[in-house]
Amino acid sequence: MFVYIMANRYRGTVYIGVTNDLVRRVYEHKNELADGFTKQYGLKNLVYYEALDGQIEAIGREKQLKNWKRDWKFDLIEKVNPDWRDLYADICV
Repeated sequence: MFVYIMANRYRGTVYIGVTNDLVRRVYEHKNELADGFTKQYGLKNLVYYEALDGQIEAIGREKQLKNWKRDWKFDLIEKVNPDWRDLYADICV
């Protein structure tokens, strides 16, 4: 299971989600295959993700991150991805 963060630009709008297939889910966001928040705000860049052991752990982490202050989320992203680079190509290998 994965928790991931999508963004539309550096320090812009972010979306936090959970999935069991990160490549498929990010592809769906990038290609606007589902209506919703990510499509409305153009969130097409995968800027952060974590692999977790199970569904309960992943959903708990997603809820935790969603409750964080905006700056805390930015700090988390920038610890592993300071340039807010789109990580999608990295996970498609």
